Amino acid sequence: MKILVLNCGSSSIKYQFFDMTTVEVLAKGLVDKIGLKGSLIKHDLPDGEKLILEGEILDHQAGIEYLLGVLTSKEHGCIKDMNEINAVGHRVAHGGENFSKSEFITKEVESDIEKLFELAPLHNPHHMKGIKAMELLLPGVPQCAVFDTAFHQTLPDYAYMYAIPYSLYKKYHIRRYGFHGTSHKFVAEKACKTLGIDFEKSKIITAHLGNGASIAAICNGKSVDTSMGLTPVEGLMMGTRAGDLDLGVLLYVMDKEEIGIATTNSFINKHCGVLGVSGISSDMREVENAADQGNERAILALNMYAYRIKKYIGAYAAAMNGVDLLVLTGGIGENDVATREKVCSDMEFMGIEFDKKMNQGKRGVEVIISHKSSKVTVIVEPTNEELVIATDTMNIVKEMKKSKK
Repeated sequence: MKILVLNCGSSSIKYQFFDMTTVEVLAKGLVDKIGLKGSLIKHDLPDGEKLILEGEILDHQAGIEYLLGVLTSKEHGCIKDMNEINAVGHRVAHGGENFSKSEFITKEVESDIEKLFELAPLHNPHHMKGIKAMELLLPGVPQCAVFDTAFHQTLPDYAYMYAIPYSLYKKYHIRRYGFHGTSHKFVAEKACKTLGIDFEKSKIITAHLGNGASIAAICNGKSVDTSMGLTPVEGLMMGTRAGDLDLGVLLYVMDKEEIGIATTNSFINKHCGVLGVSGISSDMREVENAADQGNERAILALNMYAYRIKKYIGAYAAAMNGVDLLVLTGGIGENDVATREKVCSDMEFMGIEFDKKMNQGKRGVEVIISHKSSKVTVIVEPTNEELVIATDTMNIVKEMKKSKK
């Protein structure tokens, strides 16, 4: 079965095309700057060939039509025609309380996703554009939605509720939902398989560390707490997001700077975090380079970033009455040696004995970075959210075909 995976953003579409018979990525890339000047497609083939194809891309439908043309082109394509696309899997950021698992997309599912627009205004509307575009361009091809929030639907009420009037939860569904669920579940299961331990009988903390970052507590196969909340702003310090913030600070800044809701939303999402503190960049590599040259704000940003991760690890170990396994993933978790060392050092009190030698030089690979004597195993586990989406889509489509027989 050949499956196209789409992740539609406001002005971009990330895509991967899988042959699930061999679990091979036939092509992947990015449709970028949709509706803007300089729009283009960055297209990668399995042989390492990288293409940049420029052209006017006015909207998401035009972008998807363009990428389908690339996939089927004689010069750069990997399939003869679009009939070889057996299904489409979509990453959908917010599933609210409606979705606790991936779903075959029907009109009812589309309607439920649209009702969640107000909970994820920066994400869900653009995911829906991708779904609608595929309906027009590949009518009859099955589509599935894989929700970032689904894995966290097992959180107990005392973990997902906020200390606000209960009536507001009932009226507006204000609660903790969590995100990166596909990544947290994938790396936890993969790490357990590598180590030969039972996912269903383990206490696991997973840290997805990238420009967006979150941490999850997984007990006996179920997510029991996670750092992101109603939106992806809460929790860890991120590239440009504030993370945990005193609500009084927000009100104070709004008053002093005389800014409204829209500007405040931009402030906490795009101008805070590592970028806001360092004043340099949201890219950890650039901040680390500045820190190596003695830049005090860069050093402060890095210390804050690691310190907040450590606090969450300690909190989630307490929430689960212990921890067996700590998994680090995401762009920073997989590649940033210095951040991993900051997070895992001086944690002997909770059973982590960090192996500095094993950590050195390891980037983008699965590796155990704790000593053999460590009570808690620490492992770096590369994530693959696109493969999760493709796998869920394949299983849903196969199950539907069985049920029709």
